[in-house]
Amino acid sequence: MANTGMRPDEANNLEYRDVEIVDDEATGETILVIEVRGKRGIGYCKSTTGAVLPFKRLKERNNPKPTDKVFPANHKKQFNRILNELDLKIDRDGQRRTAYSLRHTYICFRLMEGADIYQIAKNCRTSVEIIEKYYASHIQNALDAAAINVRKN
Repeated sequence: MANTGMRPDEANNLEYRDVEIVDDEATGETILVIEVRGKRGIGYCKSTTGAVLPFKRLKERNNPKPTDKVFPANHKKQFNRILNELDLKIDRDGQRRTAYSLRHTYICFRLMEGADIYQIAKNCRTSVEIIEKYYASHIQNALDAAAINVRKN
């Protein structure tokens, strides 16, 4: 989810047949193209390159049928168990980390790398307004002083 921006419920619905490993012409990188089924119906998502190797390992380990779930167990419980074991469930500001934190991480990283907010919104099946309100509001480094402090001659 940290490499795709998928919501936890979208990951729960993910079947192997919904994921395709492709060589992206625009970037020259190998990525996943995912048919996402979630609260907004069916949409599409393109991953970062970081999602490819873990997906390949899952396929090799599980030898799945196309309709098998990528995450057959409750991944939210597994994620919470790991956070608790590593004493990372609460961040330094007292906020609880959840499986949704991985989506937040994806969106914030894309913004900090300079990705277009509209393209991020499309890839995450959300709106620019939601990204600005809930994800980008605290990223001080996302503010570009050169773009803000433009002056005419």
